[in-house]
Amino acid sequence: MRLLIALLLPWLTFFTISRPIAGIICLILQLTLIGWLPATIWAVYALSQYNTDKKIQRSMR
Repeated sequence: MRLLIALLLPWLTFFTISRPIAGIICLILQLTLIGWLPATIWAVYALSQYNTDKKIQRSMR
C-alpha cells in the first residue's frame, strides 16, 4: 500500500514513515512537473530504507 502511495503521492509517504520534514520538502519539490519524478524516486528509496530498518530491528530482538 505504501508503495502505491509513494508512486502517486510521494510526499505523503514520508508522513506515513514518520519523516514530516522530508515530506514537506518533497511536497515543495513535487509542486513542479519536473520535480515529480525525483520526488517519486526519493519516496520509493526512503520507503525501501524504512522497510530495511524495520527488518533489522525485528532481527535484533
